[in-house]
Amino acid sequence: MDNESSLTAIVLAGGKSSRMGQDKALIPIQGIPLLQRVCGIAQACANTVYVVTPWPERYQDLLLPHCQFIREIPLFEETGQKPLPHGPLVGFAQGLAQVKTDWVLLLACDLPKLQIEVLQDWATRLDKVGDEAIAALAHHPKGWEPLCGFYRRRCLPQLLEFINQGGRSFQQWLGQHLVEVLPLLEPEMLFNCNTPEDLTLS
Repeated sequence: MDNESSLTAIVLAGGKSSRMGQDKALIPIQGIPLLQRVCGIAQACANTVYVVTPWPERYQDLLLPHCQFIREIPLFEETGQKPLPHGPLVGFAQGLAQVKTDWVLLLACDLPKLQIEVLQDWATRLDKVGDEAIAALAHHPKGWEPLCGFYRRRCLPQLLEFINQGGRSFQQWLGQHLVEVLPLLEPEMLFNCNTPEDLTLS
Protein backbone atom coordinates (compact mmCIF):
# COMPACT_ATOMS: atom_id res chain seq x y z
CA MET A 1 0.00 0.00 0.00
CA ASP A 2 1.21 3.52 -0.63
CA ASN A 3 1.24 6.22 2.01
CA GLU A 4 -1.94 7.78 0.70
CA SER A 5 -4.08 4.68 1.12
CA SER A 6 -2.41 3.12 4.15
CA LEU A 7 -3.09 4.07 7.74
CA THR A 8 -1.06 4.50 10.92
CA ALA A 9 -2.47 4.17 14.44
CA ILE A 10 -1.29 5.93 17.59
CA VAL A 11 -2.34 4.52 20.97
CA LEU A 12 -1.85 6.87 23.91
CA ALA A 13 -0.81 5.25 27.21
CA GLY A 14 0.48 8.20 29.18
CA GLY A 15 -2.25 8.92 31.73
CA LYS A 16 -1.57 8.84 35.46
CA SER A 17 -4.76 6.80 36.15
CA SER A 18 -5.20 8.75 39.40
CA ARG A 19 -8.95 8.13 39.65
CA MET A 20 -8.50 4.44 38.92
CA GLY A 21 -5.80 3.95 41.55
CA GLN A 22 -3.84 1.62 39.27
CA ASP A 23 -2.47 1.75 35.73
CA LYS A 24 -5.50 1.55 33.41
CA ALA A 25 -3.42 0.20 30.55
CA LEU A 26 -2.65 -2.98 32.51
CA ILE A 27 -6.17 -3.69 33.78
CA PRO A 28 -7.43 -6.98 32.29
CA ILE A 29 -10.74 -6.91 30.42
CA GLN A 30 -11.91 -10.47 29.74
CA GLY A 31 -8.40 -11.58 30.64
CA ILE A 32 -6.56 -9.22 28.27
CA PRO A 33 -4.82 -6.03 29.48
CA LEU A 34 -6.56 -2.94 28.11
CA LEU A 35 -3.50 -1.66 26.24
CA GLN A 36 -2.97 -5.03 24.58
CA ARG A 37 -6.65 -5.16 23.65
CA VAL A 38 -6.68 -1.68 22.10
CA CYS A 39 -3.42 -2.32 20.23
CA GLY A 40 -4.89 -5.51 18.77
CA ILE A 41 -7.87 -3.56 17.45
CA ALA A 42 -5.56 -0.84 16.11
CA GLN A 43 -3.55 -3.47 14.21
CA ALA A 44 -6.74 -4.70 12.55
CA CYS A 45 -7.21 -1.19 11.13
CA ALA A 46 -3.71 0.14 10.49
CA ASN A 47 -0.45 -0.90 8.87
CA THR A 48 1.71 0.59 11.64
CA VAL A 49 0.87 1.00 15.33
CA TYR A 50 2.77 3.34 17.67
CA VAL A 51 2.29 3.31 21.44
CA VAL A 52 3.13 6.72 22.93
CA THR A 53 3.98 6.50 26.62
CA PRO A 54 6.46 8.01 29.11
CA TRP A 55 7.27 4.49 30.37
CA PRO A 56 7.72 1.92 27.56
CA GLU A 57 9.48 -0.42 30.01
CA ARG A 58 6.22 -0.88 31.91
CA TYR A 59 4.51 -2.40 28.89
CA GLN A 60 7.26 -4.25 27.06
CA ASP A 61 6.19 -7.61 28.55
CA LEU A 62 2.69 -7.28 27.08
CA LEU A 63 1.91 -9.17 23.91
CA LEU A 64 2.19 -6.25 21.47
CA PRO A 65 3.67 -7.75 18.30
CA HIS A 66 4.61 -5.25 15.59
CA CYS A 67 3.79 -2.27 17.84
CA GLN A 68 6.51 0.35 18.15
CA PHE A 69 6.98 2.39 21.33
CA ILE A 70 7.54 6.13 21.23
CA ARG A 71 8.78 7.49 24.54
CA GLU A 72 6.77 10.57 25.48
CA ILE A 73 9.16 13.37 26.45
CA PRO A 74 8.00 15.79 29.17
CA LEU A 75 7.84 19.48 28.37
CA PHE A 76 9.72 21.79 30.71
CA GLU A 77 9.23 25.36 31.83
CA GLU A 78 11.49 27.86 30.10
CA THR A 79 13.81 27.68 33.10
CA GLY A 80 14.20 23.99 32.28
CA GLN A 81 13.70 22.90 35.88
CA LYS A 82 10.14 21.74 36.27
CA PRO A 83 8.20 19.46 33.88
CA LEU A 84 4.89 20.91 32.75
CA PRO A 85 1.66 18.90 32.95
CA HIS A 86 0.69 18.34 29.36
CA GLY A 87 -1.87 15.58 28.79
CA PRO A 88 -2.78 13.66 25.65
CA LEU A 89 -2.47 16.51 23.14
CA VAL A 90 1.31 16.67 23.57
CA GLY A 91 1.66 12.88 23.47
CA PHE A 92 -0.30 12.85 20.23
CA ALA A 93 1.94 15.55 18.71
CA GLN A 94 5.07 13.59 19.62
CA GLY A 95 3.63 10.46 18.01
CA LEU A 96 2.35 12.33 14.97
CA ALA A 97 5.86 13.55 14.22
CA GLN A 98 6.79 9.93 13.38
CA VAL A 99 3.83 9.23 11.08
CA LYS A 100 4.42 8.80 7.34
CA THR A 101 0.86 8.12 6.16
CA ASP A 102 -1.68 10.79 5.23
CA TRP A 103 -4.12 9.69 7.96
CA VAL A 104 -3.60 8.48 11.50
CA LEU A 105 -6.07 6.71 13.78
CA LEU A 106 -5.73 8.03 17.35
CA LEU A 107 -6.94 5.82 20.23
CA ALA A 108 -6.79 6.13 24.00
CA CYS A 109 -5.72 2.95 25.78
CA ASP A 110 -8.80 2.92 28.06
CA LEU A 111 -11.56 2.08 25.56
CA PRO A 112 -12.77 -1.45 26.44
CA LYS A 113 -15.77 -1.39 24.09
CA LEU A 114 -14.04 -0.46 20.85
CA GLN A 115 -15.52 -2.16 17.80
CA ILE A 116 -13.23 -3.06 14.93
CA GLU A 117 -16.09 -2.96 12.46
CA VAL A 118 -16.99 0.64 13.31
CA LEU A 119 -13.38 1.83 13.05
CA GLN A 120 -12.96 0.04 9.73
CA ASP A 121 -16.19 1.60 8.43
CA TRP A 122 -14.95 5.02 9.49
CA ALA A 123 -11.65 4.39 7.71
CA THR A 124 -13.48 3.72 4.44
CA ARG A 125 -14.99 7.22 4.67
CA LEU A 126 -11.66 9.05 4.80
CA ASP A 127 -11.39 9.34 1.02
CA LYS A 128 -14.51 11.49 1.05
CA VAL A 129 -13.41 13.87 3.82
CA GLY A 130 -13.11 17.44 2.53
CA ASP A 131 -9.62 18.78 1.92
CA GLU A 132 -10.05 21.55 4.48
CA ALA A 133 -10.84 19.20 7.38
CA ILE A 134 -7.92 18.32 9.67
CA ALA A 135 -9.76 15.41 11.31
CA ALA A 136 -12.76 13.09 11.14
CA LEU A 137 -14.27 12.45 14.57
CA ALA A 138 -17.45 11.44 16.32
CA HIS A 139 -19.34 14.27 18.04
CA HIS A 140 -21.44 14.21 21.20
CA PRO A 141 -23.20 16.87 23.33
CA LYS A 142 -19.98 17.70 25.22
CA GLY A 143 -17.98 18.20 22.04
CA TRP A 144 -15.67 16.13 19.89
CA GLU A 145 -14.44 12.65 20.78
CA PRO A 146 -10.74 13.37 20.18
CA LEU A 147 -9.23 10.10 21.44
CA CYS A 148 -11.03 7.76 19.05
CA GLY A 149 -10.87 9.08 15.51
CA PHE A 150 -8.78 10.10 12.53
CA TYR A 151 -6.40 13.01 11.93
CA ARG A 152 -4.52 14.20 8.89
CA ARG A 153 -0.75 14.07 9.32
CA ARG A 154 -0.47 17.57 7.85
CA CYS A 155 -2.23 19.07 10.89
CA LEU A 156 1.05 18.74 12.85
CA PRO A 157 2.32 22.33 12.26
CA GLN A 158 -0.96 23.83 13.52
CA LEU A 159 -0.93 21.44 16.47
CA LEU A 160 2.64 22.36 17.43
CA GLU A 161 1.85 26.06 17.15
CA PHE A 162 -1.13 25.62 19.48
CA ILE A 163 0.99 23.67 22.00
CA ASN A 164 3.84 26.19 21.84
CA GLN A 165 1.35 28.93 22.70
CA GLY A 166 0.41 26.98 25.86
CA GLY A 167 -2.63 25.16 24.48
CA ARG A 168 -3.34 21.74 26.00
CA SER A 169 -7.04 21.16 25.23
CA PHE A 170 -8.09 18.98 22.33
CA GLN A 171 -11.52 20.65 22.30
CA GLN A 172 -10.02 24.15 22.07
CA TRP A 173 -7.64 23.13 19.30
CA LEU A 174 -10.32 21.31 17.30
CA GLY A 175 -12.61 24.31 17.75
CA GLN A 176 -10.19 26.36 15.67
CA HIS A 177 -10.33 24.04 12.66
CA LEU A 178 -12.74 22.25 10.35
CA VAL A 179 -13.54 18.71 11.48
CA GLU A 180 -15.67 16.17 9.63
CA VAL A 181 -18.34 14.38 11.69
CA LEU A 182 -18.27 10.57 11.75
CA PRO A 183 -21.54 8.68 12.33
CA LEU A 184 -21.81 7.07 15.76
CA LEU A 185 -24.72 4.65 16.00
CA GLU A 186 -23.54 3.06 19.25
CA PRO A 187 -22.19 5.74 21.62
CA GLU A 188 -21.29 3.11 24.24
CA MET A 189 -18.34 2.17 22.00
CA LEU A 190 -16.61 5.30 23.31
CA PHE A 191 -17.06 4.36 26.98
CA ASN A 192 -13.76 4.76 28.80
CA CYS A 193 -12.61 3.36 32.12
CA ASN A 194 -11.65 6.05 34.62
CA THR A 195 -12.69 4.64 38.00
CA PRO A 196 -12.99 1.21 39.66
CA GLU A 197 -16.78 1.57 39.30
CA ASP A 198 -16.38 1.89 35.52
CA LEU A 199 -14.73 -1.53 35.46
CA THR A 200 -17.98 -3.15 36.52
CA LEU A 201 -19.63 -1.70 33.40
CA SER A 202 -16.99 -2.77 30.89
